[in-house]
Amino acid sequence: MAEELEHEPQPQEPRTELPEEGAAPADGAEPEKKEKKPSEDLFYWLNALTTALVSLVLVFTFIGRLTRVQGESMTNTLQDQQLLLVWSLGYEPKQGDIVVLNKTTVEHLGGVAIVKRVIATGGQTVDIDYESNSVYVDGVLLDEPYIREPMDDITADPNRAQTHFEVPEGEIFVMGDNRNNSDDSRDIRIGSIDEDYILGKAVFSLLPFDTIGPL
Repeated sequence: MAEELEHEPQPQEPRTELPEEGAAPADGAEPEKKEKKPSEDLFYWLNALTTALVSLVLVFTFIGRLTRVQGESMTNTLQDQQLLLVWSLGYEPKQGDIVVLNKTTVEHLGGVAIVKRVIATGGQTVDIDYESNSVYVDGVLLDEPYIREPMDDITADPNRAQTHFEVPEGEIFVMGDNRNNSDDSRDIRIGSIDEDYILGKAVFSLLPFDTIGPL
């Protein structure tokens, strides 16, 4: 008779059952939640605030800024205290642009920035004929529907007697739209203004609400 061989049972590896998703641990204990320390929250908010402030500084230094009109020199185009958005990044002045100038060294301007219209740029000539209310740039008569009223003859004032101007390279010649109430490049104490003084071009009106829109 064939000898019967007994097979010993193979030992089985212990199995670990994983709890179902969402099920509580077998011992009934709640999972531990990591609590944030107050110092971590404070660091987060300080970091966010610093980032926001740095971003604002960069925006208002290199891209644009807000400027409020002071005075009546640009009436009726702009009003006193009107709030403007000024674009700075990559701006190059062009004839007809409304610009904000930081030439605060002129004593009689009271140390404030001024808002004016570019009449001519570097290398151009300007001739003003008060009798016919005409402005010529390089001999070409300007069409100026934006001025408030005909210009008064101001040549009796020694500081504003000049009527022919040659604009140096790198400078601009500016005047206000309210010519009879404007301190601008016609005054030899101001004259043509170096482009380094340009803060930017006024591109949009923000306040008052009835003036909101592009310029």
